This record gives sequence, C-alpha cells and structure tokens, in this order.
Amino acid sequence: MSAAKENQMSTAPLLSVQGLAVDFATMDGVVHAVEGVDLEIAAGETVAIVGESGSGKSTTAMAIIGLLAGGGKIASGSIRLDGKEITHAPENELRSIRGRDIGLVPQDPMSNLNPVAKIGTQVAETLLAHGLANRQNVQAKVVEALTAAGLPDPARRAKQYPHEFSGGMRQRALIAIGLACKPRLLIADEPTSALDVTVQHTILDQIGAMTRELGTAVLLITHDLGLAAERAERVVVMHRGKVVEQGPARQILEAPQHPYTQSLVAAAPSVAAARLRPEAFHVEERTDADAQGSSATHVEAEKPKDNIVEIEHLTKVYPVRGRGEDFVAVDDVSLAIPRGETVAIVGESGSGKTTTARMLLKVVEPTSGLIRYEGKDISSLSRAETKNFRQQVQPIFQDPYSSLNPMFTIERLIAEPLDFYKRGSGADRRKRVRQLLDDVALPQSMLRRYPSELSGGQRQRVAIARALALSPDVIVCDEPVSALDVLVQDQILKLLGDLQKEYGLSYLFISHDLAVVRLISDYVCVMKDGRLVEAASSEEIFTNPRDPYTRKLLASIPGNELNIAS
Repeated sequence: MSAAKENQMSTAPLLSVQGLAVDFATMDGVVHAVEGVDLEIAAGETVAIVGESGSGKSTTAMAIIGLLAGGGKIASGSIRLDGKEITHAPENELRSIRGRDIGLVPQDPMSNLNPVAKIGTQVAETLLAHGLANRQNVQAKVVEALTAAGLPDPARRAKQYPHEFSGGMRQRALIAIGLACKPRLLIADEPTSALDVTVQHTILDQIGAMTRELGTAVLLITHDLGLAAERAERVVVMHRGKVVEQGPARQILEAPQHPYTQSLVAAAPSVAAARLRPEAFHVEERTDADAQGSSATHVEAEKPKDNIVEIEHLTKVYPVRGRGEDFVAVDDVSLAIPRGETVAIVGESGSGKTTTARMLLKVVEPTSGLIRYEGKDISSLSRAETKNFRQQVQPIFQDPYSSLNPMFTIERLIAEPLDFYKRGSGADRRKRVRQLLDDVALPQSMLRRYPSELSGGQRQRVAIARALALSPDVIVCDEPVSALDVLVQDQILKLLGDLQKEYGLSYLFISHDLAVVRLISDYVCVMKDGRLVEAASSEEIFTNPRDPYTRKLLASIPGNELNIAS
C-alpha cells in the first residue's frame, strides 16, 4: 500500500454525514425535521450538537443509528461509518452495528431502563446479543462493565432493579450498556440534563475516561453550551433542522458568527451574569465568626424585617423498614422568604431541597420545627384557614408534561383552581383565564388546544398561568426550567421576573442549576445531606462562597471557566 493511500485512510473520518434529510409523515402532511445536515467525526473525537428543542439534534442522532420514531424516514443524503454506507442498511445489519460499532446513552434513564429487569440482566443482553460473552463468563463481564462505569459494589448492584438506583446511578448503568461492547462511536443524547452539577461532572468524567481508554468517538447531543464548550473539540449548531454553524468549540461559543448561535450564547445562563431584576436583596455582611460557623449543622441568615414565610428548625425524618435507623431528609433547617423577593435552595439530589418545599406547601408534615406564613404557624391552621393558605401558596412543578392533565384543554387547566375555589361567575372565570394567558404571553388561540399540542416552554407558561390564577403571594418553583433549552429557559426566567415585579410575588426557587439560580435569586441557601450549610445574598454566594461544599458546587458547573457570554 502506498504512503499516500495509508495517510488518506488514517485521516478519513470515522463517521461522515452528508446532505442528510429526515421527513416525518403526520396527519397534517410531511414535516421536514432535518434538512441537508453535514457533519464528520474523527476517531477518538468528541463533537457536540447544540440547539433548542425541535432543532433536529436528536433526530439526526437517531437517523445515524437507525432508530427513527414511527413515521420518520431518511429522505436523502448519506451516512458512512468508517467509509461504509449505512444509510439504508437492512435492519439485521443495523442491529449488528448498534452496540458493537455505535453505542447509545439515551436521555432519560428511568424510561430507557426496563423497570422489571435487573441491571445486570440488561447489561448482559447487549453482550450476549453481539457474541461478546457466553453464559459462563457473562456475569464477570457485566461486573467489569459496571465497574468501568464507576458504579460502587458492582456485583451487588447488578442484582438490583432500576428503582433501587439514584438518577446518577441509573445514568451510569446506561453508560455501562452503551460502552459494554466497546463501540467505536458513542452517541450521548442529553446524558446529564436531569442530574445535579456534581453528579453531572462525575458522569461526564466517567464517559470521558472510558472513551479515551477505548479510543471511542463521541457525538454529544446537548442544549447546555457550557457543557459543549468544556467537553467537545468541535460544536455543530442546529436550528430548524439545519446546520447553521460549526467549528472548534471555543471559537464557536466565544465568537459566534451566525445570529442564531449568538442568540443561544446570549440566552445561556452564567454565574458571572447579573441578577435579572435590578433590585437586590441585602443582608448584613458576615463576620469571621459566621464563616467559621458555615460548616455547622445549619447557618441562619439575618432575617429581613418583612418576611412572608419564616422556617425555623425544620426537620423531617422518615422511618425505614428493615433498617435500624431512620432517614433524616431535612435536618434543623431555618430560613426566611422576604416579601417580594426570591430565595433559592440549591444542592445535590437528595440534599432535602424538594422535601423542604413540600413541607411549605403542606404536602408533607414536618417531624419537628415551625413554618410561619404571615406570622402564623401553618400546622395550627383550621380547615378554613388551610383552604385559604393553599390559595395563597401555589406550586410550579418541574415537568410540565406530567403536571398538566393531558385530557384537559388549556382553558380548563387554567380555570381549574378558579372552579375549585368558586372564584366569581363563569363569565368572570373565563375573563380571568384570558387575562392570565396575556400575562404569560400566550395567544388566545391556545385556549382550545391540549398540552400535547404545545411545546415544552408553552406548557410551562400554562403551568405558571395556573399557579397565578388565584392571585397567590408565594409561589414554590421546583426545578421549573431544568427540562427546557436555553432560549425557552431564558424566556421563562424573564417572565418570572416580570411577574414578580408586577404582582409583588415571593418565590421559593428550588434548583440544581447554579447559573439559573444566579439569574433569578436574591438570596441563596445551600443544602447538603438535609442540612443548611451556607446562606447569604446571591451576590455573596457566587463571588465569595465560604463553605467548601458551595465552592465544590460552583466548580462543577460545566464551562464555568470559559468566556461564553456575549
């Protein structure tokens, strides 16, 4: 073989996609989901595809691996793996490619793991299907795969079911399945979008270490620009099914050329950004004694004069059957929510954030401690007072897909709390629903639609409108933007800020995304293992964190050290 030919082979891309077009047949006609996409990935390279929901990122990835949803087909273009055309390969050939040559780590570990099959069984299926293990050695290879994915005590974990795993552990199980056959290309579709920053950092490190060791190329699908900048050598930006810009990651994200890329970068939350609303929440500067006490059981901040909610020494203990000790979900937490301000609670999964919020909503009863609303202990409220309290303290949940009844029209969903509490006449309620649609910037034409006909951002706007229906004073926002892409996230955060300014709302904002918290919050409480380890103004937490755990959280933010803000 000539030297020129050998050099040509060594520089040929592992994956080459040219002019890819994907169509979906729908009741309303053909939808052109992907149009003319070109991209290449070299062996061992990491390439990220970024863009908002519906931009064609995941559709492109699923076309490559031959897993398009029903009604989808490759209309034109070429997909070559290591020089071999696989665009219209028969299904049996694609089955041999999946797993062995192209691995997949899908987005949602709960829906992509079989809930009635043990984790080890699901890893073994991949190995056995490709003939990389037999019945005699498959268990040893399963343990090897789970060990490589960073799961502790892999032999025991292999015998457990998905519901016995945390979110991070489930994602590690999917990584083990995706890399068990040591593929040449790994497609990671939003592999960490639902995980907190420290777990996210660990999972991405694990993928990076395993793929480097195996020499595996990675196609990373994400809406997180910081993650793309930190983890990929090259970035491909997609918008409405087309590639609008691509090139080296830092170049694309630090100096974007296309207007759409510029809008993505501008919308990306950053810990260096200023608070969305000009008014700031001020507390007295902490002393050295405060700093020394930040690692104690909890930190109590100086309470402002006008608190609408005060939480004192709140504790929640759950008895655990079959174990000698109980589980302490929330341990002696004290904080306050000033009227018209936003207090954020941040921390890893399992830190007690949501349990604290549920106790404020009176969904969960505390084991001990006190919650005061407007100066009154909510545990002592009468039935009539509790009914009034529930009107004044409303929730916005994380997932608008599951928190909205799919059988109700948008009009009925927003009117539901008005109907339940018999607010005004039927005409008054209809007028109020239309006003709420205007408040959240949705057109009146949405009234007769159903949730399935709306985008994720539109659904979350409906959830916000429903929370506002009863004119509450306090809204508990539990991860309200974690499932949204940066452009929609930016819109929702600005909407929350505008509504707060207009109606004087107080927010308790639960999030694992510290960049989002930086934009929305006046005051931040950091929780770890059920305890409050640090509490201060947002400015102080992000510019001068005192507790080592807070510093660890901030250091774990993807792309934190990169200049991707325009």
